[in-house]
Amino acid sequence: MTDTNHSIRPYHADDIEPVIAVWQKANALAHPFLTPEFVAEVHQAMRDIYLPNAETYVLEEDGTAVGFIALLGNEIGGLFIDPSLHGKGYGRALVDHAFALKGPLKVEVFRDNIVGRPFYERYGFEFVEDELHEPSGQINRKMAMPEA
Repeated sequence: MTDTNHSIRPYHADDIEPVIAVWQKANALAHPFLTPEFVAEVHQAMRDIYLPNAETYVLEEDGTAVGFIALLGNEIGGLFIDPSLHGKGYGRALVDHAFALKGPLKVEVFRDNIVGRPFYERYGFEFVEDELHEPSGQINRKMAMPEA
């Protein structure tokens, strides 16, 4: 997705603060069931582990980071869009971008995530299995794009 107002580009280290800000807003909306302690641990891991080690792409609107997708091979490690911009096709644009790079994608999403799980279902990801996510105590849903 590229036009005069929107673009997708590779993540740079100086994107850390705006990307974390997007994650905080979107995470609060999608995961109200997570404990504050777990969210604090993930927040730190975003800075120290996830973002530095994932292949991440940032979606900008008018030069401001408003969303991102983090990839680990062909698995979506994270997809977050500023909640004020949900419904504009930005999530789909980021997944389309990742698919163009990696082919069929996989994702794990909390079963109770009422934002992310329906998004992936609408996109066409199919149920693979549910399993306990030990660190959070929540059920993780594994989903995958159908193989062509």
